[in-house]
Amino acid sequence: MAGVAVGTRARSAPRRVPYRIARGLWIAAFLAPALLLFSAFVAYPIMTAMAYSLYRWDGIVRGGWAGTANFRRLFGQYPYSERMLVAFWHNAWTFVLTMIIQNGLGMLFATLLAAGGWGARVYRAIFFMPVVLSLVVVGFLWELFLNPVWGAVNKLLALAGLGALARPWLGDPHTALVTLILVNAWRWVGFPTIVFLAGIQAIPDEYLEAARLDGAGSGAIFRRIVLPLLAPQVNIIVILTFIGAFNWFELPYVMQGVTGEPYHATDVLGLLFYRAAFGAVDTGNPDVGVGSAIAVVMFALILLTSGLGALYLRQREAEA
Repeated sequence: MAGVAVGTRARSAPRRVPYRIARGLWIAAFLAPALLLFSAFVAYPIMTAMAYSLYRWDGIVRGGWAGTANFRRLFGQYPYSERMLVAFWHNAWTFVLTMIIQNGLGMLFATLLAAGGWGARVYRAIFFMPVVLSLVVVGFLWELFLNPVWGAVNKLLALAGLGALARPWLGDPHTALVTLILVNAWRWVGFPTIVFLAGIQAIPDEYLEAARLDGAGSGAIFRRIVLPLLAPQVNIIVILTFIGAFNWFELPYVMQGVTGEPYHATDVLGLLFYRAAFGAVDTGNPDVGVGSAIAVVMFALILLTSGLGALYLRQREAEA
């Protein structure tokens, strides 16, 4: 009887799930919320835009199949063709100047913070603080600071004896885009600073000490040791800067409006998409087809360029 009881318990005992299956289920459970959000707010809108770009639209009412007609209008019909080229070059300039100004300052600040000294932790918080501010608040405050009549920027220039440099920064087509890029750099400079600082602090002290014993100066140590070892962080910042520059919409919209004033001097692809899809003075009535075509072009440009750039930078990182 004891043998029968033991056998019965053995047969009725639950079978254990294999480790790999259990681990896979746990991973799937943790990834499911993120995948759902990604599908709902990223993948689905992208696929929808691709589909919408292939149809004719009467305002927001979908018509028949159009094929590539919306793309032909975008690149060959005024005002879309002219506005598209201008907006593209503004995005390109934004990327170049952001790399030089924002990420250059981020590298400088990270190097200074890594050296330690008094108040390093305080300055780290100060540099990163603008990143957490609301973009609407940042745009509104800088509009006040840059006001040509009573703004703080021109007042400070006058007090410093540089009143000749005072100008309507956001109202002059020659300075409007650069001003927006500087405001954007002020807000985001803390992010590359923290990324570069983490990379510098991860470099083993033995490498730096060996270079100093060999007689290398601070400049040589930075060029020959620190900068090559920061290649992964530099790659991340370059790719994110490119994506951010060609997705730029919020700050130009908040500070200069949907048409990229003055005289489209701050127009970017994101603003052009908004005007085409929802209608504006220069693009006419809403045209979801052309707006979707702009969105598809932006997606393809960012995907291909960032993908190829990531592969190239990863190869350079491996060679270094």
